[in-house]
Amino acid sequence: MKYDYKFGNDFYKYYQEYGLKITKYKILAPPQEQKNQPGLEYLMFPKPIFDNPKYKGSGKLKDKVAIITGGDSGLGKAAAIAFVKEGAKVVIPYYNEDIDANETKNYIEKLGGECTLIKGDITKKDFCQKIVDETLNRYGKINILVNNAGVQYQADSLEEITDEQFDWTMKVNIYGMFYLTKAVLPYLNSGDTIINLSSITTFYGDPQLIDYVTTKGAIVGFTRSLARNLALKNIRVNAIAPGFFWTPLQPACWQSEKIPSLGSDAAMARGAMPYELAPTFVFLASDDSSYVTGQVIHNNGGQIMG
Repeated sequence: MKYDYKFGNDFYKYYQEYGLKITKYKILAPPQEQKNQPGLEYLMFPKPIFDNPKYKGSGKLKDKVAIITGGDSGLGKAAAIAFVKEGAKVVIPYYNEDIDANETKNYIEKLGGECTLIKGDITKKDFCQKIVDETLNRYGKINILVNNAGVQYQADSLEEITDEQFDWTMKVNIYGMFYLTKAVLPYLNSGDTIINLSSITTFYGDPQLIDYVTTKGAIVGFTRSLARNLALKNIRVNAIAPGFFWTPLQPACWQSEKIPSLGSDAAMARGAMPYELAPTFVFLASDDSSYVTGQVIHNNGGQIMG
């Protein structure tokens, strides 16, 4: 079914026009899908809202340098915008999303911030070292690492997951995080931080994301172990487990008809836009969380509690 743009953002009218069931939850997007991972933001409708104009920085990350993998779009982009508003300089490694990456860089520069783009594949150890080298050459230091990049694929059974898909999901979601963290670590000092992206799916076991959930569970373990390992150096390591946020990962993963219902089983009966996660990134990256390490922060509208 092709979306009729005459309705703008009013998807309730869209559903009524086409005789579809009206639900009690807030619909963020009509049915849509993309064929390639990790997805392209510029193809999405509506576009994700990555910046809250009411958010005013207060210098919490002044003069800090942050590496944010996958910061070209989605949650990583929201983090990059918020970090810049708080005074940080950002480095964004991205895979192949040139249009999204350049739009993000332009937006940051219009805010008066600094952004360096580095294109490549984080599953390659040499590229992860290149990220560190280029960051140090340009800015002279690294203070914050956000391991955000990831892929996910919908599969109805374990038998549907090919060896190639499992291998790629593991390499992007786990190996890339491992390689880059290991390359960054020698340059982190007391007060610096690492933020890893897990997922709500780890905590309820999404039956259609078995390989993805496996990697996101591993990230929780990695976060906790590394946090203990680095605690006496005062390098804090935490994770975020987002619920459903409207990012390119969603239409690139799910069949189109599932898109409108994502987030509906949260207590707040809705999904969220990326800007709603940005303050959590700032909290974990700043001294506001100086006594927080080894934790998983849940932003999910009440879908998982406790």
